[in-house]
Amino acid sequence: MVTPVIPDLRITYYLDVTSSWCWWAEKAWTELKQDFGEQVAFDWKIALMDAAAFPVSREQCDWFYRRSGLAMRSPYALNSGWWEPGLGQYLAPNQLAEAARSLGFGDDRVRLALARAALREGRRIGSWEVAAEVAAVETGQPVALLLSLARSPEIEERVREDTRSFHALAVTQRPTFLLESRIGDRVVFSGIARTEPLRAAVVALLEDVAAYAAHAAHFGDPPSC
Repeated sequence: MVTPVIPDLRITYYLDVTSSWCWWAEKAWTELKQDFGEQVAFDWKIALMDAAAFPVSREQCDWFYRRSGLAMRSPYALNSGWWEPGLGQYLAPNQLAEAARSLGFGDDRVRLALARAALREGRRIGSWEVAAEVAAVETGQPVALLLSLARSPEIEERVREDTRSFHALAVTQRPTFLLESRIGDRVVFSGIARTEPLRAAVVALLEDVAAYAAHAAHFGDPPSC
């Protein structure tokens, strides 16, 4: 029996596919994976936004986009064309991202394609059919298969369970990054979209893991009494 390897550090990224701040955080996520990919286990989970977290009009959505775009010094503006009045939670893109994961597409490409279709191209990915078409192009899987899987009770429950785990952290913002080290240290960043504070925390946590390993090499296990 193979003993599972426990990573020095695990980072879980809680997101909603339609969140503009998650879109801005993708650069940080990519840079962390490039810098620490061999030392850190990276994973993402859906944390559904409820209706109250969405803008009440397209004009308000554009106002938020101008604010976040300027804050992140973006050379482009986000597109609010995806927004639909009264839709509430955007289950389609989030559950299609999770459905694609269950088919072996667990990296970032499908959820990023869905986010790009909405936030850059303004496509109505609140529609199951539109979101499935985007996912089908990215995965090469039939639209009918993706739709059936994404609408299944199993996928919806998985998404809602991950959303509950997000709320259990007692945070409200997406993105949220949960950092957990092998020695039990834990850091939560909620609403942070820049690389620098995340990288600093990763370095600090990894240094403490290395310190524990060095101590164990010199002194072994603690005395029993």
